[in-house]
Amino acid sequence: MSTDHFDGEFPIVVEGLKNQFGSHVIHEGLDLKVRRGEILGVVGGSGTGKSVLMRSIIGLQQPSAGRIEVLGQLVDDDSEGDEVDIRSRWGVLFQGGALFSTLTVAENIEVPLKQFHPEIGPELRREIALFKVRLSGLPPEAADKYPSELSGGMKKRAGLARALALDPELLFLDEPTAGLDPIGAAAFDTLTSELQDTLGHTVFLITHDLDTLYEICDRVAVIADKRVIAVGTIPELLALDHPWIQEYFNGPRGRAAKASQHRAKAMDKLAKAGE
Repeated sequence: MSTDHFDGEFPIVVEGLKNQFGSHVIHEGLDLKVRRGEILGVVGGSGTGKSVLMRSIIGLQQPSAGRIEVLGQLVDDDSEGDEVDIRSRWGVLFQGGALFSTLTVAENIEVPLKQFHPEIGPELRREIALFKVRLSGLPPEAADKYPSELSGGMKKRAGLARALALDPELLFLDEPTAGLDPIGAAAFDTLTSELQDTLGHTVFLITHDLDTLYEICDRVAVIADKRVIAVGTIPELLALDHPWIQEYFNGPRGRAAKASQHRAKAMDKLAKAGE
């Protein structure tokens, strides 16, 4: 294990990453540093490997080359003991929630508790699960429901509750608002932001939702040309002349998201002025 890069400022450091499937190269020379305590949005066109990058960082995808450090520990096949320890320090919300269909919401939340803290008894596990249900914004009765009994938005929140089970330092969210209606997506964005403010975790958030990027992300990393071509605030990205960045942020949906943010800020100012 090396801690050359880890000084607390960057809990995630990716250097020279290469991912490929057969002859198809997904990433080549990809570098990325994620700052502690930020919500980093990760965007890119279809097939650019956003989810592959996340899976590499959490050890589910073995890269062809490169170096990944998470919280000062190398993520690779030769450090299994470290990986088991470090996996208890992050939570992951996969696309669609990825809940176990034969388990209730509470039982899903208890899975990582059983895995990493077998010393915790059933009663305390249940109490923790119920707390995470409330923390995710679900009603208490959702704890004993099965995934098939939940709406799409509730499944997302249940998946988030499980991701929060171990009080993680890092939170990985893969397309958390995909498939949600605008109201549900906005509510999930608000929840994500509030949890980050309260719990202080670092959020790695894959999304194509421009409203999410404008509303809650501190910085945005853009994947194109098999690497991260830029990382910065949206105004900083808009100052670049890369064609994909310009098309993405200045296209019709980008302009609508920007206008929506301006309206929201204007309304907030009016509300504060009237207090």
